[in-house]
Amino acid sequence: MTAADQSPAPYWRMSGVYFAYFALVGVLVPFLSLYLQALGYSGYDIGLLTATLMVTRILAPNIWGWLSDRRGRRMAWIRIGNLAALVSFLGIFVSTEFYWLMWVLFSFSFFWNAVLPQFEVVTIAHLAPRTGRYSLVRQWGSLGFFIAVVCLGYWFEGDRILSLPVIAAACLVVLWLSSLYVPEAPQSLDTAGARSIRGRVGQPAIILFLVIAFLLQVSHGPYYTFFSMYLASAGYSAATIGWLWALGVVAEIVLFWCMHRLMARTSLVTLLLWGVGLTALRWALIAVFVSQIEVLIFAQLLHAASFGLTHALAIEWIRREFQGADGQGQALYSSVCFGAGGALGAWLSGLLWGYAPAATFAMAAAMAFAAFLLCFLLYKLRT
Repeated sequence: MTAADQSPAPYWRMSGVYFAYFALVGVLVPFLSLYLQALGYSGYDIGLLTATLMVTRILAPNIWGWLSDRRGRRMAWIRIGNLAALVSFLGIFVSTEFYWLMWVLFSFSFFWNAVLPQFEVVTIAHLAPRTGRYSLVRQWGSLGFFIAVVCLGYWFEGDRILSLPVIAAACLVVLWLSSLYVPEAPQSLDTAGARSIRGRVGQPAIILFLVIAFLLQVSHGPYYTFFSMYLASAGYSAATIGWLWALGVVAEIVLFWCMHRLMARTSLVTLLLWGVGLTALRWALIAVFVSQIEVLIFAQLLHAASFGLTHALAIEWIRREFQGADGQGQALYSSVCFGAGGALGAWLSGLLWGYAPAATFAMAAAMAFAAFLLCFLLYKLRT
């Protein structure tokens, strides 16, 4: 019996949104840097443009979270965001001049980044009370990413990388259409809970968790910005690069299959400790052994820990800690970690890339190790 059979939740319709959303991630994250490089931009410029995609996560999710928590009709706001992201992205067909491109990426990503934290809340609400099964829905996003990176790895051989905007726009169309079929989830407009979010954020354990998640996303900056370019500079083909990205997603999907069982048997803090520690190991291996395909394969398998494990437990952590203000809690997590952390990581990696490509991943390993040390403090607070 499938998860869809076991639950009245709109499993397949929610899965379709995740599939389309992360198929677009599979277009942009591995290949945007190669597209920008083909346009003639330097490593520093690529770092700035990539940071633009992430910096909008600082503000946009909070606006959408506030609107959704206070006004209700969360899916309506998600649909508006998806449509606005599509319309904004079409500006890329007007010009690829640096500042115009920066504006297009800023406006598109503002709406694109706003919707995912709110859709996470919708998914959790539909799955309640079996919220541990979130990973069974989220795995379809990983599958969308997998299919995108494998197929495009072959398609983008040669100068066909310049077709990236067309493919990204098509994904945005599918994302908007798929969101039209997901019904509203039960939601209580708990204004008292929303007002108390500041008091919750002041708790030491929550502050420490957000700092750890922030450092973890800073460490992902080089991976999301320069991993493909790093591999290309080491002589790997676009197809091989696509398969290496896909391998990480396969490991992530396997992790999602068993994540609900892990969370039922092990504390979130213990899982976080393992996930962050393996992340530091992963970046160190990539920094030192980029020319050894066997080591890269192992490092990509660690994506199950560095993203799959840490993200799934973070969603559950926020749900538990911000009950009554779920939308703002998820928005805060997205803003601080994926927004500020991701943007800082992309900017720092752009600075270091011109000095030495391997230095970008050495920085990533250092950031993840700092987060790993802080996990022990969090463990003491919660045990």
